[in-house]
Amino acid sequence: MRAALRKSGQCAFCAFKASEWRATSIIWQDGGKRYGTFRKSSLPRKYNREERRYDREDRSVLQPGARRIGQSAYDAFGDLVAKECGAMRDMLVGADFQRAQGWGFKDPREVRMKLDEFKKSVRAATDLAARKRLVSKEDNPIFHALRQAFIRGNLPALSQQLRFLFLKSITAEAPEGTEEIQKKVADLRYPAEWYPATRAVQRKIHLHVGPTNSGKTYHALKRLEQAETGIFAGPLRLLAHEVYTRFNAKGKKCALITGEEQRIPDGLDIVMHSCTVEMVPLNSKVDVAVIDEIQMLGDEERGWAWTQAFLGVQAKEVHLCGELRTVQLIEKLCRLTGDELTIHRYERLGPLEAEKKSLGGNLHKLRKGDAIVLFSRKAIHAMKAAVEKVTGKLCAVVYGSLPPETRAAQAALFNDPNNDYDYLVASNAIGMGLNLSVRRIIFEATSKHNGTSFAPLRIPEINQIAGRAGRFKSAHSSIHQGATEVSNNDSAPALPERPPVGYVTTLDKYDLPIVTQALKTTVEPMKTAGIFPSTEIMYRFAGFFPPETPFSYILLRLVESSSISSDFHLCGLKDAIEISDAIQNHKMSLQDRLTFISAPINLRNPGTREVVGELAKYVSQQESIELPDLTSFPFEILDMDIHEYPGGSKAYLRIAETLHGSLTLYLWLSYRFAGIFRNQALAFHVKSLVEEKIDQCLAELEAFDIGRRRAMRARREKQAIKESGELPTLDMENYEVTEGAGDNTAIHKAAVDQEEGQSETNDEVENNKDEVDEEAHDSEDSPSSESYIPNLEHTKPEVRPSAGM
Repeated sequence: MRAALRKSGQCAFCAFKASEWRATSIIWQDGGKRYGTFRKSSLPRKYNREERRYDREDRSVLQPGARRIGQSAYDAFGDLVAKECGAMRDMLVGADFQRAQGWGFKDPREVRMKLDEFKKSVRAATDLAARKRLVSKEDNPIFHALRQAFIRGNLPALSQQLRFLFLKSITAEAPEGTEEIQKKVADLRYPAEWYPATRAVQRKIHLHVGPTNSGKTYHALKRLEQAETGIFAGPLRLLAHEVYTRFNAKGKKCALITGEEQRIPDGLDIVMHSCTVEMVPLNSKVDVAVIDEIQMLGDEERGWAWTQAFLGVQAKEVHLCGELRTVQLIEKLCRLTGDELTIHRYERLGPLEAEKKSLGGNLHKLRKGDAIVLFSRKAIHAMKAAVEKVTGKLCAVVYGSLPPETRAAQAALFNDPNNDYDYLVASNAIGMGLNLSVRRIIFEATSKHNGTSFAPLRIPEINQIAGRAGRFKSAHSSIHQGATEVSNNDSAPALPERPPVGYVTTLDKYDLPIVTQALKTTVEPMKTAGIFPSTEIMYRFAGFFPPETPFSYILLRLVESSSISSDFHLCGLKDAIEISDAIQNHKMSLQDRLTFISAPINLRNPGTREVVGELAKYVSQQESIELPDLTSFPFEILDMDIHEYPGGSKAYLRIAETLHGSLTLYLWLSYRFAGIFRNQALAFHVKSLVEEKIDQCLAELEAFDIGRRRAMRARREKQAIKESGELPTLDMENYEVTEGAGDNTAIHKAAVDQEEGQSETNDEVENNKDEVDEEAHDSEDSPSSESYIPNLEHTKPEVRPSAGM
């Protein structure tokens, strides 16, 4: 699809259709291709004369965006679809046959036969489009569905749509005559009505907007401190931990509620909560609720959680903290709910300046209080070692998949001015409200892997991260001074005579113009808020289908049947579908299945699929299991020295992080299935042992070669331009249009064009591939780290009032 993305002013499919790119020609030894004379003996078997078209089974012939001479765009698209069908067949009859078993297949030959039949129907649809130009939903529904999926999400969306159509071809349909009822159940146009108890409360909404380091969250939290009962909802477990620690340090007793951990102070009748946003107790009636990073409600994957919290929390006062671009959308939502809205606008406490020069790749130019931001876990580890080697000072590390306790400890080391931790190396996790005493932000890159390919950072992302420079107060100082500040809640923080200046620069010269322009750019208002069907809707919709129907198909069918208001968008459900298929073989109630789908599961981590399957087995059997008896948990690494592990400390670190994630999942489930997963205290203890091992690994990482890294970076930047450089000019197929990304991408391209050409060896190409794999894997910083669909306990408060935390 790369060729299509180069065509500005067109949707992805139209650009694909207009493309003039050709596939690489096959080399014919006897010159037959050049002169048009073919001898049967000279042709490969599958290109014999009687087969005038390429064999559709050969998936290596056509690459995305490539077309043969004289071939129409619909023919090329048909070849692309055939390639994806072949890939799906190879997966289902091979390494992923377990998924097919969950769909009811007993033998790989049965899968192959059904897929061959399905492939013929798909080929007939693409041929109908190519020969007769029948492409509408009425005339050619299969082609229309595939085409729309391809326009919406390129190859990943096309692959998902093919899987849905295949499931549709083998799944028993709902009874005839229920189509209209299904559409009524799947009517998602009025999500405010999902919370009737909340609509009965006359709420006052306070929207605190401004740039980072402007004090908006501080003022909201001060109001929360004054309240008798309240809720804080943040985007990260670490942020919930920080507020919980700060309130208790100031003498304000507060409970911590995250997906996998609940800390209730002794003697406390739960009146104050610090939660991750997915865990907001919608049943609780409180005086004040604070929802941080409200702009996240526009996120494509996790936005439903912020929308759910805002629409459903039963608080007399709701304080929303976020960016200026949320104002118009919040005004619309308040008109829908009938709530009174007051807007508070803030300016930065200190100026934020882009420096005139980059570091030029020279780590000797680092200064105390600098934070280097990278987007690959592997690069973060290597940069830490490089900084410590060059400067002789210690360097703290903060990134998404680190345990919250480890991240908090690393942040405290960096914030403490009385030690040798002068520098911080971090991912974009620092942009999510973490309080760090950063003087200067240094971007190592201005592109990152989005799960599919490299793409330039969006302007709001750059501004969010850059704004962390020049922070007024850190968590370290708040905790240590809390005991004296709590006595006077009305007092403002004692500002210095001259507010600290925050500085921003880049590691390499061609990134600096991108960052500088982003800081000057006004981002366009947000248009839509994310939603996802409540569990009550899923209960009702699943009732139309036989019990053995794959739940992933029910989810996809629900999305297909849904209708949505123009003020909302439906959040993605890729992870929910993958989890559904991973547990499909295990018989369990719909409620238990929804609970698993809501869990913080990242199936991209090695070994996680086996962990999920084993835990689901015991839930299905309603059989208790001791933690040490779980065979899928790699407990044996705890008895190993990190240096003796095959692959060294880096390989050990990845397995340790996977084990930590598995223990986190165990703890999350232990609050939902207390009679099955009973070793909660032991799990916390083992988790602390894993965290100690992770700390050891972080202290012994090797540095990388800066020059080689820069050469790889140049290739990555150019790939980002090639694959998404023109995306901001598309219509509504890409939401980045509304966020002002067009200017950023143009500058990005101009800056990259100025970079001198870099030669690239085969070793560099291979290492870059490894780095891509690492970045695609390290997705914990992306908005999907807590749970994937609305949590069962919190999305049915009015339907099942007894369901609580």
